[in-house]
Amino acid sequence: MTRLFIALEIPHEIREKISALREEVESGALNFKWEPSDKIHLTIKFIGEVKDELVGPMSDSLGFLEKYGKIKCKLTRFGFFIKNGKPQILWIGLWVESILFNIADELNKELTKFDIPEETRKFKPHLTLLRIKKRFPEEWVSEFNNFIIPEINFISDSILLIKSELLPESSKYTVIKKFNLK
Repeated sequence: MTRLFIALEIPHEIREKISALREEVESGALNFKWEPSDKIHLTIKFIGEVKDELVGPMSDSLGFLEKYGKIKCKLTRFGFFIKNGKPQILWIGLWVESILFNIADELNKELTKFDIPEETRKFKPHLTLLRIKKRFPEEWVSEFNNFIIPEINFISDSILLIKSELLPESSKYTVIKKFNLK
């Protein structure tokens, strides 16, 4: 079985800027294990576990992605996903062109051919920066929530099919196929 997801590639220089922004807020004093900048991506569709023999045909079926143009994006703000009143994930939000929502819908429909269920939650473009597993000062949440992100616009020119391996210390991502946007 192979664990897969589809992601919008974030340019290297933008991932570096994101790392610099979060360091402006949190200097490393709390010793969190941040997502490495090379793993920052926008998940469009989490596929999950599929039989190994489906990876090739699934990859081939995603060729339609290359009919789409490059996607304009803009960083918006830091935020948290909360569970049981406690922050679980720190993210940075993205404004993206509406075409990406169409791509997400088309991916959902295409992947039903492989018995992958359609996503029922609304697509919320964000980049995961930290999975929070320990306690931390409450003012830290406020600092991120109140931080003003400078105007950072960029263009993404590719969508990736990625294999995700869960390892004891973290996860390992391997690009299966890159789909270049026009």
